[in-house]
Amino acid sequence: MRLIILPALNEAGNRTIQVIFNSMFLGNVDKLMETITDSFPELGLQEKDCSEMSWIETVLYFDNYTVGRSIDVLKDRKPVPKSYFNGKSDYVKEPIPEEKLEEIWKWCLEGDNPVLVMEPHGGKMHEIDETRIAYPHRKGYLYNIQYLERWDNDSIESSAKRISWMRKMYENMTPYVAKNPRAAYVNYRDLDLGENGNLDDTSYLNAMNWGSKYFGDNFRRLAMVKGVVDPDNFFFFEQSIPPLIMREE
Repeated sequence: MRLIILPALNEAGNRTIQVIFNSMFLGNVDKLMETITDSFPELGLQEKDCSEMSWIETVLYFDNYTVGRSIDVLKDRKPVPKSYFNGKSDYVKEPIPEEKLEEIWKWCLEGDNPVLVMEPHGGKMHEIDETRIAYPHRKGYLYNIQYLERWDNDSIESSAKRISWMRKMYENMTPYVAKNPRAAYVNYRDLDLGENGNLDDTSYLNAMNWGSKYFGDNFRRLAMVKGVVDPDNFFFFEQSIPPLIMREE
């Protein structure tokens, strides 16, 4: 389950915040209703809120196609219209007070087309040690947040406006998110956190600026693995892990 938070118009035509609960359950509606009624009755889920579909149909659903659209559209190789987006991410360890959420909604309404996505953690993720695999954000983390802004205008002014809002939103959220380090999700790559120089100018210490946020204490181990399997840094990009080569004395 995830929460999608975005602006919408109310019945009076005024801009407000809409919160969408969006999820996929591997089972039928009856089993879902039983599970939610037992574990999350506050949601007030009703059978009419649910749609049963095959797994391949969920691909269309999560890509915002209308319900009932034929899966044949997946064979359509026409490119989608070009658009632009900017994104950042955070993790939350302590519940954000309700009155502060109201303030966050006001910040969202300052953006032109903002989207906040909150994805809960817990459950099985808490049972896996943070050093077991590369992904470290497990026990103690409540959920992550993706901040997203999209636009179609390719002008420098339009891009600068959206990026400025995003950076302001990120700064405003500082008191409410994980600290030391401030964590980030690697799949929401954020170049504001820092980036490598050219291929011949990578530095483990510089890469710590983003590596510690993405991978926590696992970053050093990942860099050591890179030093063994790719010492020449063939697999290089703006935020690739640099090789950390340990020299024997």
